[in-house]
Amino acid sequence: MRGVPAAVAGPLLEWHAGEMRLDEPGPAREPRLRVVAAVDDHLRRHVGSRYSLADLVRAYGESSRWFLEVAERAAPGTPAAWDPSATLDAAFARWARNASDSVAR
Repeated sequence: MRGVPAAVAGPLLEWHAGEMRLDEPGPAREPRLRVVAAVDDHLRRHVGSRYSLADLVRAYGESSRWFLEVAERAAPGTPAAWDPSATLDAAFARWARNASDSVAR
């Protein structure tokens, strides 16, 4: 991650770790995938189709305001699927790959 600002590098590492957690097998896997899809929908509406990593970091910083509501709606009655360190971070990892300044390109 040479050349990536620290303000972006930290979240990128968290998001990647979340993607790894999302892939763990278990009974909450399907509900977690629904939460990731709901986070995707939220980001599509609030970040748009053209965005930078800094835009994502900003949205991530604001996620405490909306994530739990989105997660509960997507997977009602499945609190294990509401773990932001898996679902929220995994969704942001996917979005980071498509940022205009993505380091994955």
